[in-house]
Parts: sequence; C-alpha cells; structure tokens
Amino acid sequence: MSHPLIPQIIKFATPIAKSLGLELVGAVFHTNQYPPVLRLDIRHPHQDTGLDDCERMSHAMEEQLDAANIIPEPYLLEISSPGISKFLDNDRDFIAFKGFSVTVNTWEPYKGKNNWTGQLISRDSTAVYINQKGRQASIPLYLINTVELQEGI
Repeated sequence: MSHPLIPQIIKFATPIAKSLGLELVGAVFHTNQYPPVLRLDIRHPHQDTGLDDCERMSHAMEEQLDAANIIPEPYLLEISSPGISKFLDNDRDFIAFKGFSVTVNTWEPYKGKNNWTGQLISRDSTAVYINQKGRQASIPLYLINTVELQEGI
C-alpha cells in the first residue's frame, strides 16, 4: 500500500518533470527509514536517462517541495531511473531492442501457441514480427498480452 501523500506528490511532481522534458514513472515514500526517503523514478522519453536528468529533477523538486511544504518532517529525496523493464510496451522499446531475444505471449492461442520466442524484428500497427530460426513470424497486435525480453540482455 502506498503512502497517503503519494497521489499529491505525483500530482505535484509530474508537471515539474514535464517542464524538464522528463516523465515521472513512479514514486515511493519509505517512512520506515530515518529520515524517511522519497524516491521518484523518472525517464527521458527520447534517450537514455542520465545522471544529469536526475540532478536537474532533484534540484527542481527540492526547491518546489520545500516551498510547498507537502512533507512537513525532514526527509531525503532520491531521483532515479527505473532501469530497463523486461516488458516492451512503446515504440522506443521496440526500436532499442531490435534483434534481442523476446517472448511474445498471446491472450489466446494463435496458430496453436500462446508463447512465441525469437529475435525481435519490429512492430507496426498490425503485428509484432520475430525471427524464429531464419523464419519470420508475425503475431497480430490484438492477440498480444505481453512482449518480454529474455534473460541476458
């Protein structure tokens, strides 16, 4: 269960991240530590999220959070990148991981299978394309539940 301040912090932090060209992708308030730690996960939508992105967000958030007095007691602010997700879900992921081994899981069997494993070729508006031992398979988007990177990325 998340801390009751998290929705207010997300509402507050989202426009700050956006003004810096970033996306807020998560927030956690660890009150079981002393001092409590507020961690915000950010992502740069068009390139890898770097340390400079975290620093810019940290400076902007520190000033504005202190001024707004949302968290009255002392706390530590951590800004980080969530890292690589093992699930591909946007155009950037499908471009970045072209050639990587993936498993495509379908909601219902397609050509007798629910799991398709191969090297990612691409995704378009109708299907995900993978290479299976030299043969291209196309799995219709409407059937796809998840596209997951395999271990060893």
